[in-house]
Amino acid sequence: MNRRDFIQTLATAVMVSGCAGRQLLQSSKMDGFYKQPSFGKCSLLHITDCHAQLMPVYYREPDVNLGLGDDMGKPPHLAGQALLDHYGFKPNSIEAHAFTHLDFVEAARVYGKVGGFAHLAALVKKITAERGAENTLLLDGGDSWQGSATALWTQGQDMVAAANLLGVDIMTGHWEFTYGSVQVMENLKSFNGEFVAQNIALTDEAQFERDSEIAGVFKPYIIKQLGHARIAVIGQAFPYTAIANPKRFVPDWQFGIEEKNLQVTIDEIKRLKAADVIVLLSHNGLDVDVKLASQVSGLDFVLGGHTHDALPKPFLVKNRGGQTWVTNAGSHGKFLAVLDLDIVNGRLRDFRYRLLPVFANLLPSDPDMQVLINSIRAPYLTKLQTPVAVADRLLFRRDNFHGSFDQLILDALMTVHDAEIAFSPGFRWGHTLLPGDQITFEDIMNHTAITYPETFVRRLKGYEIKSILEDVADNLFNKDPYYRQGGDMVRVGGMTFRSNPYADIGGRISGLALTGSALLQADKTYKVAGWAGVGEPLSGEPVWDAVVKYLKR
Repeated sequence: MNRRDFIQTLATAVMVSGCAGRQLLQSSKMDGFYKQPSFGKCSLLHITDCHAQLMPVYYREPDVNLGLGDDMGKPPHLAGQALLDHYGFKPNSIEAHAFTHLDFVEAARVYGKVGGFAHLAALVKKITAERGAENTLLLDGGDSWQGSATALWTQGQDMVAAANLLGVDIMTGHWEFTYGSVQVMENLKSFNGEFVAQNIALTDEAQFERDSEIAGVFKPYIIKQLGHARIAVIGQAFPYTAIANPKRFVPDWQFGIEEKNLQVTIDEIKRLKAADVIVLLSHNGLDVDVKLASQVSGLDFVLGGHTHDALPKPFLVKNRGGQTWVTNAGSHGKFLAVLDLDIVNGRLRDFRYRLLPVFANLLPSDPDMQVLINSIRAPYLTKLQTPVAVADRLLFRRDNFHGSFDQLILDALMTVHDAEIAFSPGFRWGHTLLPGDQITFEDIMNHTAITYPETFVRRLKGYEIKSILEDVADNLFNKDPYYRQGGDMVRVGGMTFRSNPYADIGGRISGLALTGSALLQADKTYKVAGWAGVGEPLSGEPVWDAVVKYLKR
């Protein structure tokens, strides 16, 4: 369906009064764009990185997605026209809007918002009904309980309820852990599915104190029977949680990639002949997944998350035991991945994969999920919908070096704290606002809702600022994917710098200068504001208060 066809259909629908017009649009397109012919004997549905977005949103894909070395110019490091060319998508098509930033404002106003758990639930129900509930498994790659005001205020309980109604069978995690280990375990008591993570263990001290022979905190894997097929799902939580987020939230847990332990787990499943297909449900980030898939043998698929890459097709990774297919299912509830498996006599013979964009204008709202969402939001609705300002430009976050909503946060930090320079983390979560959209308190929370939001002011010398930038750049652009933590570059306000991602550490950052002024001096002290410090707890005001103050000024 091209843009002209969509506009014509939309115009026809608008001519029909009220809800009937919306229903016409939905019914006429749901069975077309979302038609999924059955294939094989079982299906895996995969979501990841929804970041607690219960409501439909706009979400702009990046226009820069750098790849290093052999990864340059290859998936997932493709954006814009290069991505369209690689996958054969037509310009101005619905796929072009779903997978790229091109003509984003115009296309967003045509195609509407994406995601929303009520619309996602409708799509999950449709596909599950076509294939049979006994043949379908819904997997969640994590980052589901964090990213919104209601998730923060309920400590993730709202998203547990939504996941239960959606029918999530198995999940792993990352930002879930920032509520603290005690709250994680409390939330899991309410979760109807299974939580798996082979790469989280008790610290030596915690294991000694508990006099426990078992180091693992969660089940490493689960076996599910789907029709005549057995599917093993191994969990791989974010391996850098205790580095990228405050360690104090999970003091007794240690995280890692645990490549050797993963191989042991795979070998155990194979030795027991317990499964026909082995899947890694991962929150590593795509570059780490690719390397891991090349180092271990026996995995059939890696269903990945964390880096928010929307891959239309999985790609093949060779390893010493054969091959593994690796993919990633985007973020913010914008996509649902459908992996259909043809398993014959205990062996995977073939598969089909499609990453389906969840367009709220093309899908009905599941009534049961909508009732739950309304009940979750009702106690907070007045506060959430409080108007703060109006967007005078496109406000987005996701890009390797710059986000316009990030710039808004930086400007707020510098203004409120009278600072020369500001730092803001390169988080990839946070929806997009179009020019002319009202900015509500909920919009601000959708970019800032974390459990350590306190702002701070530091006096830093020029060489310390450069060192911070070099350290972050190494986390993103290290030549070894195992040392990449998967975010975007720290956002910087009040100054400029040059970056060479392909250089070695210590040589990636140069030309540091105050905006429109002279170069930074190594031994000169500068006033720097920031938020989301991962060290000891801070006492500054939450960053969302700073942003509100700035916008109201």
